[in-house]
Amino acid sequence: MPELRDVVYVDGVRTAFGRATPDGLFARTRADDMAVKALRELLRRNPTLPPERVDDVVFAATAQVGDQGLTLGREVALLAGLPATVPGFAVDRMCAGALTATTAGAGEIAMGAADVVLVGGVEHMGHHPMGEEVDFNPRFVSERLIDESAAVMGQTAENLHDTFPHLTKEAADAYAIESQRRAGKAWDDGVMDDIVVPMSVFSDDGWKVADRDEFLRPDTTMEALANLRTPFRAGGRVTAGNSAGLTDGATAALITSADAAAELGLEPKLRLVGFAYAGVEPHLMGLGPVPATKRVLERAGLGIDDVDLFELNEPFAVQVLTWCDGVGVAPDDPRLNPYGGAIACGHPLAATGVRLMAQLARGFRERPRSRYGLTALCIGLGMGAAILWENLQTSG
Repeated sequence: MPELRDVVYVDGVRTAFGRATPDGLFARTRADDMAVKALRELLRRNPTLPPERVDDVVFAATAQVGDQGLTLGREVALLAGLPATVPGFAVDRMCAGALTATTAGAGEIAMGAADVVLVGGVEHMGHHPMGEEVDFNPRFVSERLIDESAAVMGQTAENLHDTFPHLTKEAADAYAIESQRRAGKAWDDGVMDDIVVPMSVFSDDGWKVADRDEFLRPDTTMEALANLRTPFRAGGRVTAGNSAGLTDGATAALITSADAAAELGLEPKLRLVGFAYAGVEPHLMGLGPVPATKRVLERAGLGIDDVDLFELNEPFAVQVLTWCDGVGVAPDDPRLNPYGGAIACGHPLAATGVRLMAQLARGFRERPRSRYGLTALCIGLGMGAAILWENLQTSG
């Protein structure tokens, strides 16, 4: 049995995230072309990596149909100009698609089956609305395997409010405002210039450049959020203001063995320490990152206070609040989502995981004395994912 090898994250990029509407940034752009753009930019930014040294390409999508349905890893590799000798495959774990692509690629590297793997995810929710081409097995409901609300993410967020009534709409709105503020500041400070890849797109008004997230509202106020419609329940607490919008976007990352990074002159930013997936009741989907976080920390022999940065997805503000409650982190903790999150930038399902990784790496660069960081998110049908990373950009 070979000894497992260290896996490192070298670089990660994403497109801007656009509204999944007929007039959104990417309305007339193919999903696979968005993924190709991210992959090509990753290769351009790392010129010491010969394309033929890529051993595998793993790409995720939740709706694996249409322009994001042709064994994405292989399709995107060929479209991006990688040699025909480079294989690829697609994965689906809904919102954890890109994280699952990462852990799948990491397994190849750790076992010595690969040295260099490109990973990522894409979701064009404008072309493929959530659940549109899904045929849910009627046994789920008829045999009471899951509650009917489990199929609608917004209803699962309302269920969290029901289960934890101390997590109020006001607390969710306050968190959403802070996410918007932090994201706006990150853009103003140039943080996203290191992560977001400008892309030329065609629109009804001709060609333009997609280079900024469409959901940003850094001047949002409590007053503006107070009376928004609650689409998932009359008199509910989940609104467009304290949720991530339906989004189009793509991400890509480069992971390698530590030895390959040194050989190829690449500069790794993170070392993968461990990862965990967990299941919860499907109608309480947002709880998933709590057991996943606890599991990966326990396996690493660490506590929550040993972690210096958290990048947690924000499909709904109440989901973040339940994670904070469950692991013992205050919602306003400066370690949590310092550059804002999905409430401000959007959540293109399977693409989001690499966004979290890229922001964690950028956060570590600004905090060189930090050692451990966590990327985590909840997953449809009642799951959670968490990856623990070690900072390689330290100053001792």
